[in-house]
Amino acid sequence: QVQVVESGGGLVQPGGSLRLSCTASGSFFSIRSMGWYRTAPGKQRELVAAMTGGGSTNYADSVKGRFTISRDVAKNTVSLQMNSLKPEDTAVYYCNAELSSRARYWGQGTQVTVSS
Repeated sequence: QVQVVESGGGLVQPGGSLRLSCTASGSFFSIRSMGWYRTAPGKQRELVAAMTGGGSTNYADSVKGRFTISRDVAKNTVSLQMNSLKPEDTAVYYCNAELSSRARYWGQGTQVTVSS
C-alpha cells in the first residue's frame, strides 16, 4: 500500500508565492516519477509539473518560468515552488507518484486560492 500526502496550500494574493510539498510512503520498490496536477473549477485535471528520478522535468506552458519542481529521490518527496501566482492558478493541487511498476497513486489534494 502506498500513501501520498500533500501539504502547503492556502490563500495568497496575486503575485504572491506558495510552496507545496508531498511525501510518498509505504511498500514499493522505487518511484519512477513524481509530479503535481491540478483541477480548477469546471475544468479537467491537468499536469502542472513532473520530475523523473533522473531529473527530467515537464511543465505546463502556463506555469513555465513561475513554478519550479524539485524532488528528493532518497526521501520520496517532491515540492512545487509557485511564484508570481495568478488568479487562474486557483485549483485543487494533487500530488502523483508513479512507481516503477507504472502504478500511480494520488494524494487527497490541497486547495490553492489566488485572490485579492
